[in-house]
Amino acid sequence: MRIDIITVLPELLHGPVNQSILKRASDKGLAQIHVHNLRDFGIGNYKQIDDKIYGGNAGMVMMIEPIVNCIESLQKERTYDEVIYMTPDGKLFDQPTANRLSLLENIIILCGHYKGIDQRIREHFITMEISIGNYVLTGGELAAAVVSDAMVRLIPGVISDETSALTDSFQDGLLSPPIYTRPAEYRGWKVPDILLSGNFAEIEKWNDHQALERTLKLRPDLLEE
Repeated sequence: MRIDIITVLPELLHGPVNQSILKRASDKGLAQIHVHNLRDFGIGNYKQIDDKIYGGNAGMVMMIEPIVNCIESLQKERTYDEVIYMTPDGKLFDQPTANRLSLLENIIILCGHYKGIDQRIREHFITMEISIGNYVLTGGELAAAVVSDAMVRLIPGVISDETSALTDSFQDGLLSPPIYTRPAEYRGWKVPDILLSGNFAEIEKWNDHQALERTLKLRPDLLEE
């Protein structure tokens, strides 16, 4: 998988890209993540990338030319499966979306900034719009890092225990059951006996019941969906 992230603040992505899962995937040759500074495609001597909103509304808008030039320069080199725009009014990101995107080969992620991007970019270049929640961030960089991490960790070989990702919360529409590790007792707080029994059939039933119970208590909306 190759992910090209377009941003006005590449420094914000240096940490996530060069640490943890994303770095591991890169070191193993399973994913490439390239960060592109939009100002390299800016207009004029000052590398302008934003301008005032037509109609007199407050705020600045990311200009069409720098973004189009950046996207088209990437598209000349390869075919992209999706050109994603990170925006608060996009489709809410979820595990099924992460699962689907993890199977793709080449993805562009455009990070919004200021009041957003010229609408014509959304109409003619963007194939998918994603939000990570019903709130507004200063820019789309942190959201792009979230989406990249969620996708890349699902690529076979990135996580040592590949079955681990398949038992995460939301993979089956439920939250994960409670988890424990040693010691079996601490300050009088005990691990449930069933988990120490070695009866894996009964343990699986217990996990299923606990997952359903936790989802009903903490995220009943998932069951409604």
